[in-house]
Amino acid sequence: MEEIKIRSLEHFEFIDVTSKIQDIVRKSGKKEGMCYLYVPHTTAAITINENADPAVKNDIISTFQKIVPWNWDYTHLEGNSAAHILSTVVGVSIAIPISKNELVLGVWQGIYFCEFDGPRNRRLIVSIVGE
Repeated sequence: MEEIKIRSLEHFEFIDVTSKIQDIVRKSGKKEGMCYLYVPHTTAAITINENADPAVKNDIISTFQKIVPWNWDYTHLEGNSAAHILSTVVGVSIAIPISKNELVLGVWQGIYFCEFDGPRNRRLIVSIVGE
């Protein structure tokens, strides 16, 4: 198990962590298996989506802000209910197959750490199982 430290700089931000995770997979020496990613935070998440055109992540963030507005009639006293909701909707864990010591991702896919309540110091847990 390894941990990636992430420093978000924006309130809402998608941070491409694909290359960092691929480096961990290669270093593991696992030829076949699974890479498990887990975000131990209640106002952040992890997802896979297109990483070729930056407009895609901007569109996703913009849509999230419309669907789950920051300023609404929430009852959570800390004032970041929207971030908690988005973390739940997107999810805090994913599993990615490993084949030939590489992540099995589609041509346009990248792995994004999703910040919904930044800027903050965050962690991403990477666990690799296989042979």
